[in-house]
Amino acid sequence: MKNSVENQFKGDNGEVVLLTLDPGHFHASLVQKVMYPQIDSTVYVFGPEGPDIQDYLNRIENFNNRDNEPTRWNEIVYTGKDYFDKMLVQKPGNLVVISGNNKIKADYILRSVKAGFNILADKPMIIYPEDFQKLEQAFEVAEEKGVLLYDIMTERHEITSILQRKLSGIPEIFGQVKHGSSENPAITKESVHHFFKYVAGSPLKRPAWFFDTSQQGDGLVDVTTHLVDLIQWECYPGEIIMKDDIEISKSTHWPTLLNS
Repeated sequence: MKNSVENQFKGDNGEVVLLTLDPGHFHASLVQKVMYPQIDSTVYVFGPEGPDIQDYLNRIENFNNRDNEPTRWNEIVYTGKDYFDKMLVQKPGNLVVISGNNKIKADYILRSVKAGFNILADKPMIIYPEDFQKLEQAFEVAEEKGVLLYDIMTERHEITSILQRKLSGIPEIFGQVKHGSSENPAITKESVHHFFKYVAGSPLKRPAWFFDTSQQGDGLVDVTTHLVDLIQWECYPGEIIMKDDIEISKSTHWPTLLNS
């Protein structure tokens, strides 16, 4: 698949044309925080009319009007009820950005890949075990069609992650990974997911579905996606860990109470 994608993208100016699909999460707008010569300034947006798409457009407008290195995105927006089918048929671009409601993300990914689009999908790509087969199929189709299906928010390119990976590969510095247990794990990862924070200098407004675990997913399927991936990437470089290699010995979750 790598060779096919490289043949498709040569690094020419404007060769990547973005299609933003149902942008319900702020990560969709952060993709456009900075402009690159290889990415065309016109972006095609397909999604249902409502606050999600409007919040996305407001952030893009802020990027275009900021004092320091403003962007110059030209947003072409379609909000008809058939927005997804319209995108698949019209195909005005070649790279679909998917960052929004996690409940429907698996279908977005699979159908977009089948239509021959390259995909940058926000994590988590799925939140239901029954959608795992769809994700597997999507990667198989991407391989067949020579298109890219990739995580939009991987932390593998963060310098802190790169350094940890390099250092963990030097036995004189890192040693060896111990054989851990539930009581004394060999590797511990922790993270705090903030409901409120500032994004690009403005207070973040979460959509209503974000607080519904049937649409957003539990906390473990969001930020933890980064942590689990980094453990595999940093400590077991070059190895593929399949779901059959994993055994969950214990887990727990709890509600977070919020005041309106």
